[in-house]
Amino acid sequence: MATSLPLQITSSVPEEPTTPYKQYVYAYPHQKAYRLGQDRPLLSDLWAGERLDALSLYVHVPFCEMRCGFCNLFTRTGAPQDVTRGFLDTLERQAGATRAALDANGTPRFTLAAFGGGTPTYLTADELVRLCDICENVMGADLKAVPWSVETSPATATADRIAVLAERGATRLSIGVQSFVDEEARAAVRPQKRTEVEAALARLKEAAFPILNIDLIYGIDGQTEQSFRVSLDAALSWEPEEIYLYPLYVRPLTGLMARHDKSGELWDEQRLRLYRYGRDHLLAAGYRQTSMRVFSRIGTAAVDGADDSNINEYNQQAGMVGLGVGARSFTTDLHYTTDYAVAVPEVRRIIDDYIATPTEQFHRAQWSFRMDDDERRRMFVLGMLLESDGLRVERYRAQFGTVPQDDFGPQLALLAERGWLDDDGGLLRLTPEGTAWADAIGPLFFSPRVNEAMASYRDR
Repeated sequence: MATSLPLQITSSVPEEPTTPYKQYVYAYPHQKAYRLGQDRPLLSDLWAGERLDALSLYVHVPFCEMRCGFCNLFTRTGAPQDVTRGFLDTLERQAGATRAALDANGTPRFTLAAFGGGTPTYLTADELVRLCDICENVMGADLKAVPWSVETSPATATADRIAVLAERGATRLSIGVQSFVDEEARAAVRPQKRTEVEAALARLKEAAFPILNIDLIYGIDGQTEQSFRVSLDAALSWEPEEIYLYPLYVRPLTGLMARHDKSGELWDEQRLRLYRYGRDHLLAAGYRQTSMRVFSRIGTAAVDGADDSNINEYNQQAGMVGLGVGARSFTTDLHYTTDYAVAVPEVRRIIDDYIATPTEQFHRAQWSFRMDDDERRRMFVLGMLLESDGLRVERYRAQFGTVPQDDFGPQLALLAERGWLDDDGGLLRLTPEGTAWADAIGPLFFSPRVNEAMASYRDR
């Protein structure tokens, strides 16, 4: 969305980052910046004028069989069947209200889909069938015709669940292994055995999904390059199309918070050392790094079957339709979601409230964040700069009528001074060391409004 006049963005000199691990920027703004709206607009009004032919569908399933010590996701453990059944009943009502809002403005077409959480495969095979039916029959998403990703875990990647996902057309399965070393898994408060992990991976490989992703974590207590290599090589032996390397974070209200006693500098050194080791090991094994966390095997669907860039760019700005408690939806002018928490009692309360929500309420946005040109520019920069393809100045100019150097000069100057940014003929791209510091670079582009909203959010 180009503006007729250049926008003057207040961009003071940013503070020098003191840690590489300030915040993982997986979406901007963070959910802690959302607030319960006063006007709560109708979804049919929000989607008026939006592009409906390149939508993405995200379904958040807020259940897990266990809660890892590092986890601060919106999820409940051990939900009984009456809760999961009530969740699906409500999801179907929410889907009906959402589809009606889209239909009021045209014919929606979904080009991407994802089931996240939580752990979507916490649901039984029959429940997964029902979830797919809701997406296809109510929302109108043709799951067999679009790239469709599902997250799973070793304990829930059972044969019957995998069979449902394969039959319904899932193209990418992502399994959270974190470590193949049992002692490290216990240190991260993830009580799993390597034998269980290997059995789950065997089932996933047999199902032959086009893309298999394995998540690993570095920075666990006692982890060394040698022990990290055990996990790296174990993951590589399965020839996954993708491997994600996540730095360990210890956040408030998580299981590791009370027991983690490392000093910041020593822990930063350990994580950076392990990151560089893992990065170099995967690059040597034939993988291409596409962001700080993502490594895709060259010559596979993860690299060669990438989605159309115009669709990706649109979904970074708008076009995300979220279903389920905790899911976010993006329109051009408003991002909206449900209430959010980390603490177990609050998560359970919010899920119970979601299940009890009257259908009429799903026709309106509840918790939301109002976007403007300033925030859209920041979102665009973050979505492009933190990826290996980088930020093209002309694409930014075509979108907003200005250049990023004018809008974010102090931030870009700092990155260049630190050796974290290259300007290759109008392509702004992070250097290898800049990519290592991506979790410190992202927050440099947060607006004062977002920073203030996040600072005033009460963790619960």
